[in-house]
Order: sequence, then C-alpha cells, then structure tokens
Amino acid sequence: METKSNDIEIVKVQVFSNYKVISMNIDGITHEESMVFPNGEANCLNWILGHLIYIRNAFLNTLGEEPVWDNEKFSFYNRGEIPLERKDELIAFDELKSYLQKSQDRLEQKLISLESFNPETINDIAIFCLHEIYHSGQLGYLRRILGKPGAIK
Repeated sequence: METKSNDIEIVKVQVFSNYKVISMNIDGITHEESMVFPNGEANCLNWILGHLIYIRNAFLNTLGEEPVWDNEKFSFYNRGEIPLERKDELIAFDELKSYLQKSQDRLEQKLISLESFNPETINDIAIFCLHEIYHSGQLGYLRRILGKPGAIK
C-alpha cells in the first residue's frame, strides 16, 4: 500500500488537532459571551472564530476546494478589520460553529483524497496551520477571561 507524503500527514495532524483545540475552547460559550470585547477593545471570541473560518476558506481555496461562505459577504471577519466597529454585523455564534464544522469536513475530505501538495502552495499551507495555532490559543485565553475553566488540561 502506498503511503501519503509526509507533508500531507503533518498537515492532517495539524488540521485535526487544531479543530479539536478550537472546539474545546468554544464549547459552552453563549453568543452573548462570544461578543465580549476584553478591555473594551481586544478582539472578541466571535470575531476570532469567524476570522479563523474566513482564513480557512483561503486554505480550502489553495487546496482547490470550495469555500464554506462568500468572503465578500463576511468581510467583517477579514484580517485588518476592526471588529468593535463592525460588531453589529457579527453573526450568531451557533451559526459560526456550523460553518466551522463545514470547513473541517471539507478540509478533512480534501486532505484524505490528496496524493501530494502543489509545491508552490507549501508555504501558504504552513502559514495557514500556524495561523490556526495562533488564534486557537487566543480562544483559550478568552475562555478564561470569561470565567470559564480552561478546556485544555
């Protein structure tokens, strides 16, 4: 049996593990809690999760897969946006969770079916993984700020 290239296996572990960490950190968070801006200005949980999905769409695109939403319609989750100024546009937290699930399903299906990555995309794929690790840690801190117990033991 032919084995997949190591780079795909590494990215699969990253994508599966990141999803688990993200899911644990957002578990039990209400929409109202997701809209709390620490210090009255730091990014809220809702925006960070939406931003993760926004960038996951670029990841899906890089892999030749369809995004889970129209990035133009959800532009308020893009890098460089000021969430506090666009907070009335942020969507329901449960809806975000369902988009996260869809993005995970598409990423997993694509990664399972790929034989190799296009060498020109390796840099981008590595940055996508780093991006998720960075923000999933932020979700963990925001969870604690909201007074919830830490999810990662």
